[in-house]
Amino acid sequence: MTDTPAPTTSRIPERPTLDGLEEKWTQVWKDEQTYAFDRERALSLPREQVFAIDTPPPTASGSLHVGHVFSYTHTDCMARYKRMQGLEVFYPIGWDDNGLPTERRVQNFYGVRGDATLPYEEGFEPPFSEGVDANGKAIKPADQKPVSRKNFIELCDVLTVKDEETFESLFRRLGFSLDWNISYRTIDERSRAVAQQAFLRNYARGEAYQSEAPGLWDVTYQTAVAQAELEARDYPGAYHRVAFHRAGSDGHAEPVHIETTRPELIPSVVALIAHPDDERYQPLFGTTVRSPLFDVEVPVLAHHAAEMDKGAGIAMCCTFGDLTDVIWWRELQLPIRSLITRNGRLQAETPEWIAGGPGESLYAAELATKTTFSAREAVVRALRESGDLDGEPQKTQRKANFYEKGDKPLEIVTSRQWYIRNGGREADLRGALVARGDDIDFHPSFMRARYRNWVEGLNGDWLISRQRFFGVPFPVWYPVTDEGETDYDHPLLAPESALPVDPQIDAPEGYEEAQRGEPGGFVADPDIMDTWATSSLSPQIAAGWPVRGGEGPGSDPELFEAIFPMDMRPQGHDIIRTWLFATVVRAHHEHGTVPWRNAAISGWILDPDRKKMSKSKGNAETPEDVVKAHGADAVRYWAASGRLGTDAAYDTGQMKVGRRLAIKVLNASKFALGFGEVSPALSGGATAEGLGAAVTNPLDRSMLTALADVVEKATHGFESWDYTRSLEVTESFFWTFCDDYLELVKDRAYGGQGEAEAASARAALRIALETLLRLFAPFIPYATEEVWSWFEQGSVHRQPWPTRDELPSGGDPAVLASVSEALAGVRKVKSEAKLGMRAEVRTMTLVGPAAQLDHVRAAEGDLRATGRIGDLSYGEGDGIEVREAELIPAEPRPSHAV
Repeated sequence: MTDTPAPTTSRIPERPTLDGLEEKWTQVWKDEQTYAFDRERALSLPREQVFAIDTPPPTASGSLHVGHVFSYTHTDCMARYKRMQGLEVFYPIGWDDNGLPTERRVQNFYGVRGDATLPYEEGFEPPFSEGVDANGKAIKPADQKPVSRKNFIELCDVLTVKDEETFESLFRRLGFSLDWNISYRTIDERSRAVAQQAFLRNYARGEAYQSEAPGLWDVTYQTAVAQAELEARDYPGAYHRVAFHRAGSDGHAEPVHIETTRPELIPSVVALIAHPDDERYQPLFGTTVRSPLFDVEVPVLAHHAAEMDKGAGIAMCCTFGDLTDVIWWRELQLPIRSLITRNGRLQAETPEWIAGGPGESLYAAELATKTTFSAREAVVRALRESGDLDGEPQKTQRKANFYEKGDKPLEIVTSRQWYIRNGGREADLRGALVARGDDIDFHPSFMRARYRNWVEGLNGDWLISRQRFFGVPFPVWYPVTDEGETDYDHPLLAPESALPVDPQIDAPEGYEEAQRGEPGGFVADPDIMDTWATSSLSPQIAAGWPVRGGEGPGSDPELFEAIFPMDMRPQGHDIIRTWLFATVVRAHHEHGTVPWRNAAISGWILDPDRKKMSKSKGNAETPEDVVKAHGADAVRYWAASGRLGTDAAYDTGQMKVGRRLAIKVLNASKFALGFGEVSPALSGGATAEGLGAAVTNPLDRSMLTALADVVEKATHGFESWDYTRSLEVTESFFWTFCDDYLELVKDRAYGGQGEAEAASARAALRIALETLLRLFAPFIPYATEEVWSWFEQGSVHRQPWPTRDELPSGGDPAVLASVSEALAGVRKVKSEAKLGMRAEVRTMTLVGPAAQLDHVRAAEGDLRATGRIGDLSYGEGDGIEVREAELIPAEPRPSHAV
């Protein structure tokens, strides 16, 4: 036997371990810019050779939870696959740091709340931090210190930067192959400029407009809420059966009874409404009734939205108690009699339709300035006294609309707000936006129905203004007339060349700061944009959509034209109605296209009770502790095991399986590389072609052909957006490779059957290992990178994805399957005899179908060596099994004194 050349495997550690790999390779990837996007290469390539991802910007308000890890891992697996396919991958990272979640975190963390009426305090230091007072007790809302708008915004900016640093550290440790050179914050200068420019263009085209109309209002957070942010929850209430009296009757006519859970809204009733087919009330249509207590005359009208089988079948329409009231008010052209104000209390002034009537004193004494709860109690008392309450209230659980982050039911308050047209009021636009959904490939495909159902169910335009502080301000001012009145009909708009602007600080063109709030001067629009109004522009922000004609901060018109529409939008299914739809709306209005070609929709992570994990519910696990306990590769394995669109259980057991897999990759690779190199005399060199020429043994060729099938299936899995299938087929083959093939070729690889046979085994092992590492690389990047560094140059994550053509062909996969089955039979016999695997088999008869036995004969030398088999004979049988065997216990291993 010729001498084996000096191995290139001297970098293999004596005891491979996962410990320290994350710190080691995270730093290497950062230093070597392993995942950096090459802009110049991207611009030189055909569009199909660039893969652009519209990465979801996580909300930087506290800590992530494992649901984020789940979705981001799916995205990262695809990004890594496409990169290995040779595509130039645009994979940015953004932080959604403006909006209510951030404000709430700042309030709780620092113990402050914004107050626009207060002056700015230079060098302000918050009274608390970490959400506790000096005694370590949690800060109560009543203890929060009011601070100026500017002071509050500064604190928001400081805390979000801290949170984002923590998030970045975790994302890097999880091995996400983001290009950290392409990052943005939804509150940074570029994002503000992009959001303001898009708004100005929406306004110029008539897609954005301002209206004073009823809208959903959260009394806790003092802000308007959009339809997409609603959450229907059960809320305790009671049905009250209340009598309305027919107008013009002599007092003996039967009253008209309605049933309501909100009797406090009787002062604002504008009509009674029943279904047009309800025979009980058809004689009343076109007549009027008078309200109890307040004696206000209102019509009885018909509308198809009335529910005949609910309550009395006839309902009072108040302006406004719920969204149905808004529909009735709009479609039946009813008057507005709004009483509930922004603080959730009834207005102080007695409304003119009640003044002078029998209910004037009741309103002034019992209802004015009261909360809805207190007003309800007062109205019910008065109804009892008047005899208009029929029976006692019957307790019930009613559905109420909540802001998804709020704790109290929403009210409907009339106010001036900004809207973007989204098809909620225009059939043609709605149809166009439904059609946009057909231009996107949803993965899984049934998620398209959720998009379609949401768009078709819209009943109003997208309300984008919020009465908060930390967000993108509208680039709008209003003239103040000489009489001191604000002229909302002639807004003053910032020019695109000035963006971004803050109207609270900057003055409009043609005015000076001294004119702010003065007659003949101007006032700023006080609101900010909804956070979705900014994050719905994430493709434009990240890819360099022009600001100020293309010369503004972060602008890159050439790149934007090259990669927009993008290729992939990953996200959860619960925000199809918000983030996904809003992004489609903005791209439709601005670019006349969809924002991306594919939408990869992840499911939820469920807790042990099968409920969605979320920070707001307090049942979410934080990924920091999980990664420390199990390792990044293990957590990624668990995440990649969950298919797109399918909810997955939070399962640390699955993470333990992933950790075992990563450890096995290290140990099996060390074992496979420990046999030495292929002799140059027996191969064409270290190239894949040269190694392939050295593979001559039928078992080796069988294994590599089976591996070629795995490569094909894994590739198809990624191409069909089924990453989990790619992982499953690779992992299944790997365990067979470790448990059977490595054992079978061990003796031969060490040279026990001659130099040529050793060369075949070693070459096959090297080819298989290089292929398996690349197949596993998108899922367990740390273990695969570590092994690759033991015997190859560069990063495994920059290697080409394996193909069937690069593997030696001509083998029969059935050979490995049959020999593995025979080996299992040998193991079973030894186990049943309570002997170790080193026990010798003096004689053995193996039976099975003739074709399978021929496969075994082709690799008989490996089976004999592995099973320590002496005399081997064959016989016919239905399946491969050991019919007879004479076993000899192994000699005990010698002990060596130290």
